[in-house]
Amino acid sequence: MADYAYYILSGSAAGAVIAAFALGLLITHQGSGIVNLAHGAVATWGGYVYADLRRGAYPWPVPGLPARTDLGGDIGQWPSFAIAVLTTTAIAVLLHRVVYRRLARAPELARVVAAIGVLVATMGIIGRRFGDDTGLRVDPILPRDPVRFSDTIVVSADGLWLMAIVIAAAVTTAVVWRFTRFGLVVRAAASNAKGLVLLGRSPDAAAAAGFALAAASGAAVVILASPMVSLSATTFSFGFLVPALGAVLCGRFRSIPITVAAGVAIGLVQSVFVKLQVDLPWFPRYGAREGLPFVVILVVMLAVGRSIPGRGDDTAWRLPVVPPVRWRPIPATVAVAGAVIGVVALGPLWRGAVITSMTAMVLSLSLVVLTGFAGQVSLAHMVLAGVGAFSLSRFATDLGVPFPVAPLLAAGIATIVGVLVAVPAIRVRGTELAVVTLAGGIAIVEFVFKNPTYVGDAATGGARVPNPTFFGMDLGLVGVDDPSRAVFGVLVLAILIIVVVGVMNLRASATGRRILAVRSNERAAAAVGISVARVKLQAYAMSSFIAGLGGCLIGYRFGQVSATTFGVIASLTLVAFTYLGGVTSISGALVAGLLASSGVVFHALDRIGEGSGEWDVTIGGIALVVAAVIYPEGIAGRLRAALSRRRPAHTP
Repeated sequence: MADYAYYILSGSAAGAVIAAFALGLLITHQGSGIVNLAHGAVATWGGYVYADLRRGAYPWPVPGLPARTDLGGDIGQWPSFAIAVLTTTAIAVLLHRVVYRRLARAPELARVVAAIGVLVATMGIIGRRFGDDTGLRVDPILPRDPVRFSDTIVVSADGLWLMAIVIAAAVTTAVVWRFTRFGLVVRAAASNAKGLVLLGRSPDAAAAAGFALAAASGAAVVILASPMVSLSATTFSFGFLVPALGAVLCGRFRSIPITVAAGVAIGLVQSVFVKLQVDLPWFPRYGAREGLPFVVILVVMLAVGRSIPGRGDDTAWRLPVVPPVRWRPIPATVAVAGAVIGVVALGPLWRGAVITSMTAMVLSLSLVVLTGFAGQVSLAHMVLAGVGAFSLSRFATDLGVPFPVAPLLAAGIATIVGVLVAVPAIRVRGTELAVVTLAGGIAIVEFVFKNPTYVGDAATGGARVPNPTFFGMDLGLVGVDDPSRAVFGVLVLAILIIVVVGVMNLRASATGRRILAVRSNERAAAAVGISVARVKLQAYAMSSFIAGLGGCLIGYRFGQVSATTFGVIASLTLVAFTYLGGVTSISGALVAGLLASSGVVFHALDRIGEGSGEWDVTIGGIALVVAAVIYPEGIAGRLRAALSRRRPAHTP
């Protein structure tokens, strides 16, 4: 028991960070109605600024500066702390002013994708600016004297100090929320924004103040925790944010005491899991810590569902329109001919870019079915593609299942997993569903994709995927001596055409019309006899099958699969480019494939401006924010609207 008490106390720092992030999410949501998925990434920026200032480097996000010590050395602990917190607060206020304020009355989908865009862009900038410093530690700030609870239980004081600071901040916030005019204004904005305007108060000011307070507290906690927890953008942006989402869901985005208590409890229990992995032979060796937030989120979602409060104002924007399917033989023929020329006549680098774009088109089509047609948000679709890829390795390598049976079975496994992850979709939607899929994706990556029992040893290359063969013909690329070989590109093109035709038929079918009816109005659809739950699960099943096929193509392309390829960041990037291209249309998925990282457009830009490909993720995130704010219908929808305005009016 003494050992378990030690591990519980050792989790105080992690619990404090989770609780602080959950409190920041609550404050932001109360003021603006937005679940700020980028909260952890923006706060992490403050931690890196502090670390740079302590080493005498520049505090602003300009990569490639000639020197890292132009400030003349360390400017001091507290000046660095103040500058880091203030700059992070300024960035948060600017993001609210430029991005989130314009989405105050937008549908939840637009808010989610805008937050994803900010998250992706922020992590991209952090990677470019501090890429060589990922995982760094800074000098201690809080006292680190040993605290003795007994002869066998001795822990460092800094984690306990951090928890005390977070609890004090939570108590102060609760008092301000309950007994001050400012707290009354913020709570009124969450309950009835229109009524607040009639009283002469500005909801925008309340939202901006919420973003400022959340960013300042988040940056301060990251700075204080960085001597205890390795400073990493991935750790703070996902490792702590997802548990924080579970905690704030426990508090239903309202209760500060429940939110903070849940955050602390999650951190402490995660620490205990380390001890359980040693003591209990049956306890999972991988993914237990990351799976706990998913369990918490899933239980809360199934228990309370849509009782989690929304904003007290109306949504003015509608989701982007799903255009009807029109078969255009000339553009289709030109597109297919261009793809064939790209994989047959161009060099290996261009051929690789074309194959990447076509594979991304398949993956984007899976999101068109789910998000565009069904209106369901998923932040783990590349994880489902990974399920297909790892399953393909098992079927083709271990069991010897031939092509094309192996990829079809693998896509079937991805379908089953996708439906299981989608069970909460029966009760929830929008932002809450996005949180569930994000947590579930992280749990699958940590529990399955990083477990050698399931995916093989990373030291030996991970899970192997043999080349596809059909009637004795090798259709793959790996191990083939001829660099001009184009047969695999033709195979990818054939699968893409099949998927496009299938999605077109779905859009025009009775099933597609039921999916669109549920997307438009679930209550009205149920009133006319449509089973909303069945339709949602059908959409998830079809979308997951297509995603599994896309994962199989990636596995065949590289001959092996790893967790890095199918992580949550890859899922967010897929959402970014699909929404940018146009998430409600097949043409939008095709545009998204062209824009995909390492695809045709980025390869062309990289050839024109050498090294520009290193900015793929950042550019995609910024473009997603612009699309969510200005062009919610995406590039394809914008072009479609422009062409329709240029057509002459029809006269009888």
